[in-house]
Amino acid sequence: MLSQHEAFARIRLLRSPNIGPVSYRQLLARFGTAAAALEALPDLVSRGRGPYRPAPADSIEREVAAVRKAGARYLFHDQPDYPALLAELDSAPPIITCRGRLALASAPCVALVGARNASAAAVKLARDFGAGLAEAGFTVVSGLARGIDGAAHEGALSLESRPTIGVIASGIDITYPPQHVDLQERIASEALLIAEQPPGTEPRGRHFPSRNRIIAGLALGTLVVEAAPKSGSLITARLAGEAGREVMAIPGSPLDARALGCNQLIREGAVLVQTPEEVVELLQSFTGAPRSRFRVSESAADFDYAELATAEWDGAGTEAIAALLSNAPVAVDELIRQSGASAAAVHMALLELELSGDLERHEGGLVRRSGPQ
Repeated sequence: MLSQHEAFARIRLLRSPNIGPVSYRQLLARFGTAAAALEALPDLVSRGRGPYRPAPADSIEREVAAVRKAGARYLFHDQPDYPALLAELDSAPPIITCRGRLALASAPCVALVGARNASAAAVKLARDFGAGLAEAGFTVVSGLARGIDGAAHEGALSLESRPTIGVIASGIDITYPPQHVDLQERIASEALLIAEQPPGTEPRGRHFPSRNRIIAGLALGTLVVEAAPKSGSLITARLAGEAGREVMAIPGSPLDARALGCNQLIREGAVLVQTPEEVVELLQSFTGAPRSRFRVSESAADFDYAELATAEWDGAGTEAIAALLSNAPVAVDELIRQSGASAAAVHMALLELELSGDLERHEGGLVRRSGPQ
């Protein structure tokens, strides 16, 4: 059983500057405990082994108090009730905070995501799929965004069992978007709310891909209902494919730009589904070998998305990477070399450009600027 002293040390270690999930695990494996790792940080710095320094103890005390005030709890990666499917990811967050019924994460889960500016028909479809999948015994996982995400949660909440999980990009005590304040509180009170960021953290662009990896990691499969070609939903689908999970999409009209992302996923090998029953049949027979032939791009497969949680990269940095792009495809490694930035920072900038529709990805890990130059 984890002692209170070691739990505090783990939180302090992970919140220390320049320590992300990957380096956190490396330090824990090397020194055995977080308390021992914290004691070793000054020596590591003196020997040039890393720019590490422990987070101030008083800031962690304030964080712990904020988690308690929010009615939440910490969950560590090696505790028995940590979600088993999420733990399979190499990039699984070492510490999450949660409110609600943690047992929902142990049931079979399906991620249901899509466009924020979804059509009325797609919103109804997402609500119906959420209810149908929940009735079939699945926990519906989504990101509490406007449009498809919110409708999926509402569909699952319409059942008496309330089987849904909301994964947010902010701290556990911050509501985003503001119009979902009631929905987020209802999920936290009646179902399950999960956050990776410390309490008090407002959502930033770099937090959303990190949130998406948790959504994909919790689920046996990810279903995209409606999405544009350049959207966070497609990033979630790519992360699901990278994790070896099913990738599914509902087809839409080629005349509607909001459906083009789903059609693109299907062309790339995602399973076409049209009813909740088809999703249930697919996931009930899931053995760890997806039926989908969805191809994960090289640029996604060779990068550890856990580092996105700690990549410091502002708008000016994104503009610098954008300036290096042209209509000619270029390798991501070349961008890292020319920019002089870290791999995590460059990948974060590329994700932000992809979300804004300014980036296209190609086979072989190549990227190019989309649209006219």
